[in-house]
Amino acid sequence: MRKVLTLILVFCIALLGTAYYMEFALGLEPCAMCIIQRIAVALAGLAALIGLIHNRYPKIYFSLTALFSAGGAASAIRHLYLQSLPADQVPTCGPDLSYLIDQSYFSDALRMMLIGDGNCAEVMWTLAGISIPGWVLICCVGIISLSILAITKKI
Repeated sequence: MRKVLTLILVFCIALLGTAYYMEFALGLEPCAMCIIQRIAVALAGLAALIGLIHNRYPKIYFSLTALFSAGGAASAIRHLYLQSLPADQVPTCGPDLSYLIDQSYFSDALRMMLIGDGNCAEVMWTLAGISIPGWVLICCVGIISLSILAITKKI
């Protein structure tokens, strides 16, 4: 079980490292939904780390990694939906997320992070024809699969 938790933790660290590399080295500014997906991956990694340290009740920690990854996957699916919309159906762009937070419009910021806006519809980078949220979805499904297999003791 520790090996699987370690694998999930390394996977999450690699995903976050890639996200920060894209932001700071490549200059790709994350949209609100990208931030939610980062938070979900970070929480899954944190659950795996705590599970490694605690080393008891692994089903709880695998359940948490699956739950947080499911949240990241759901956000990625919504993000992919926004990216697939025709230009005339893309929601309008709202104010910048940092502006909403600075002005204490937390409910608007949360709404933007959960359902996205026109900024989230832009495809900024692809690998093998798959955009960033597509890769996040693939990775989250991988973490969910590992967690479920570990819970059912098939690995």
